Amino acid sequence: MDKILILDFGSQVTQLIGRRLRELNVFCEIYPYNKVPAFGPEVRGVILSGSPCSVRDANALQVDLKAFRGRLPLLGICYGAQYLAHNGGGRVESSDSREYGRAMLTTVAESPLLKGVSPCTQVWMSHGDTISSLPEGAEVIASTPDVRNAAYQFRGEPTYAVQFHPEVFHTTEGSRMLANFAYDICGCKGDWTPDSFIETTVEGLRRQIGSEKVILGLSGGVDSTVAGVLLNRAIGDQLTCIFVNNGLLRKNEFTDVLASYRDMGLNVIGADASEAFLSALKGVSEPEAKRKIIGRLFIETFDSYAKQIEGARWLAQGTIYPDVIESAGIPGIASKIKSHHNVGGLPEKMNLKIVEPLRMLFKDEVRRVGRALGIKEELVSRHPFPGPSLAIRIIGEVTPEKLDVLREADDIFIRGLRNYKCSEFPSASDPRVMADNLYDAIWQAGVILLPVKSVGVMGDERTYENPVALRAVVSTDAMTADWFPFPYDFLRDVSNEIIRKVRGVNRVVYDISSKPPATIEWE
Repeated sequence: MDKILILDFGSQVTQLIGRRLRELNVFCEIYPYNKVPAFGPEVRGVILSGSPCSVRDANALQVDLKAFRGRLPLLGICYGAQYLAHNGGGRVESSDSREYGRAMLTTVAESPLLKGVSPCTQVWMSHGDTISSLPEGAEVIASTPDVRNAAYQFRGEPTYAVQFHPEVFHTTEGSRMLANFAYDICGCKGDWTPDSFIETTVEGLRRQIGSEKVILGLSGGVDSTVAGVLLNRAIGDQLTCIFVNNGLLRKNEFTDVLASYRDMGLNVIGADASEAFLSALKGVSEPEAKRKIIGRLFIETFDSYAKQIEGARWLAQGTIYPDVIESAGIPGIASKIKSHHNVGGLPEKMNLKIVEPLRMLFKDEVRRVGRALGIKEELVSRHPFPGPSLAIRIIGEVTPEKLDVLREADDIFIRGLRNYKCSEFPSASDPRVMADNLYDAIWQAGVILLPVKSVGVMGDERTYENPVALRAVVSTDAMTADWFPFPYDFLRDVSNEIIRKVRGVNRVVYDISSKPPATIEWE
């Protein structure tokens, strides 16, 4: 399969380059700039990413271009463009008029990279240095009012460079530029599709696993569900899935999810360890202590049930590509925004080999593959849910009574999201109407039970009960997120229903904090 390599110099948006190429059905892989793999004829081009560093620094990040410069099409983005200029004898200087944010790009020369792009188009800049003079053999192809050498190419070789970011949403024709590079310049066929992924992955799993048995920890989330269905298609009853009830799940989640999996033909063991988890959490208020207790008990519970599966040699995990990229981050350059989501300790403890059928997919690709596999939409489109479950949505100590209150409030909120049709928005041009309902328009949502009490009035009596906070964000990868601007009538109706029906709650607030500086979860 055709492939494009992306060399990461530490930009926080490098993953977006990969996502945009995958949206074009072009397969790509991201590697740290200093860990370029050996490659064969399947690699059709190379992209150099941006970076928070400067090529003018004494210890600037460098890559040996001899392996592909002139042999393969090459595209430098931001730092990559400046590196190509600096490395080729051009001049990169600190700019008096640094560009951050929107800029208007004007084409000044014909180029395959800009084919079909408007003569004047919006791009997104994010750089302090600028290329003041181009290397020998290079020619400018586009400029902005402040940056003459905003895009350039080398005569006689398929090497291109842009000082803006074509991968971000605000570069309005960035996908067209990347398509020009991938299709026309690199010659990629664009045959990376969910169906092709399923076919090659199923064949690969059969070769990798053979006749041995596999165990998989299901969570009800999209990643583990798609991994389970892929493995089931490849090896059938050699797969056993374990779904652990930690006593911290949403209302009816344990029974509902188990029923969904059995309808899909998966061999699932329901491991109810709720009493053990709640007992261990008694009296514990510190967030990290709660996480460690839940992680330890999950390992112990999973291990005890897995030991009952004679002959198991493999542990399957729902690792996806962002986890792989972040785990291989550039020390001191790309900050690891979140730690690996899978539970550590299991492979060493259980002496099992690891199989990760989704490790090359982004989250949106996992959903596309899930739909191609015929998985129910309610599972494919399910919001991400934290591993420690509702324990980190109860601020402070977790008790059965608090869990009952939170489950009821959360159930009303989530049902409200599913039932509110986006066609009811006042403005038909509102981008939120692209989804059928509010749940599908939102990346992640939930209710937080606050550890304070407030005065209220119900009937003729004063109350002194807990407030709850609603949280709902939009995102593409959870690295950044923005709060969702609900219609007022939705917030009014959900607030009224929670206060009327959930004993112990007399006030509802809505969290309008973005990430950063806030996080999606409260603990």
